[in-house]
Parts: sequence; C-alpha cells; structure tokens
Amino acid sequence: MIKPIELVIFDCDGVLVDSERIAARVQVALGAELGWPLTESEVVDRFIGRSHAAIREQVAARLGEDTAAVWSARFEDLHREAVDAGLTPVDGLPEALDALTLPTCVASSGSHGKMRHTLGRTGLYERFAGRIYSATEVARGKPAPDLFLYAARQAGVDPAACVVVEDSRPGVDAARAAGMRAFGYAGGLTPAERLEGPGTVVFHDMRELPALIAEQR
Repeated sequence: MIKPIELVIFDCDGVLVDSERIAARVQVALGAELGWPLTESEVVDRFIGRSHAAIREQVAARLGEDTAAVWSARFEDLHREAVDAGLTPVDGLPEALDALTLPTCVASSGSHGKMRHTLGRTGLYERFAGRIYSATEVARGKPAPDLFLYAARQAGVDPAACVVVEDSRPGVDAARAAGMRAFGYAGGLTPAERLEGPGTVVFHDMRELPALIAEQR
C-alpha cells in the first residue's frame, strides 16, 4: 500500500534555482583552462547532481590534487560571480511553491553557504529557512540515499511518505535508494531518459508539479 505524501523534498540547483547551466558553463571553462577538456554533456554526466567533494575527487584523479584544489577554488569564485550577475528561480517554480500545500524542505549536494547565496539571491531562502539540508551533513552524497534519509529524519517523516523533486540522475537514483518516490524535472540540462526509472514521474514544466503530486496522494 502506497503511503500518503507527507513531505516534498526539493533539490536546489536546477530545481529551485536555474544554476545548473551556470555551473556547467563554468566547469567547461575550467576544464579548458586547466587541462581537462569537457563538453557540456560530459559535465552533466560526470558532475551535475554530485557534491563538491565528489567532483573534486574526480578532478584529482585526472589532474592531481594540486590542480583539483585550484579548480575547486576557481569554481567557487566564478560561480559566485555568475550567480550575482543574473541567477533566477527555475521557470514556474514560484507558482508551484505557491500551489503546494504539503510541508517542504531542501536537500542538496551544495554546501549551506552556497545555498544561502543562491536561494538568497532569488528570494527563496526564507521559504525554506530551517529546513535546508546539505550533503556536507552526511557520510555519502548522492547517488547514496543518506541525504534524503537525513532530511526525512529531521522532519520526522517515514521515507515512504516522502517524495523528491530532482533534476539529475544521481538525485533520482538517491531517491529510489531511499525508498522515496521521485519527480524528475527534465526542463533543465539532464535529458528526460536519464531521469526515467522505477517510482519516478518525469515532467518538463515546474508548474505541473502540484497537480502531479496531488495525483500521487
């Protein structure tokens, strides 16, 4: 028997704020500068949805720890500059949040500092203040289930009564591993077929989300 939904867990980058395009552009530029040429598609496959630490491990394995340290520092600076220059909420996201009546929270691979910045720049931080969780708080980032299970525990909700809104393959994999239903937002960089799988509804317009969640209840 499917449990009624009690909590909607949102990823941050690419789901609440339209930052994945910025991150991908910066990663491609850093790869060209530091010796690892990457296409946007390769960045999506390797980096999108993963924690800062997991990305740094990949860069270190390819280019060495010293270069990985430079890459990480440069990414933080360039990403912040680009966010300040014009970050916006994901199209349709404010309307979706206004229409939702269920409790919500955020569970992201990004750090708390990064989320304070991006959610703050887009006027979304206060909507979730006190209910924001980061991969830095758990042992393993996505695609492991740790972060989503942690968010459910903090809210006092059974994982089976949670749904996750994600835009990356590691994110939907983490939701499935946590025993949660997933809504895969395919309006960003990740192709719809990369989000498809058991217990997952794929959609393209964030305005559709409240009705899709209502159908699951």
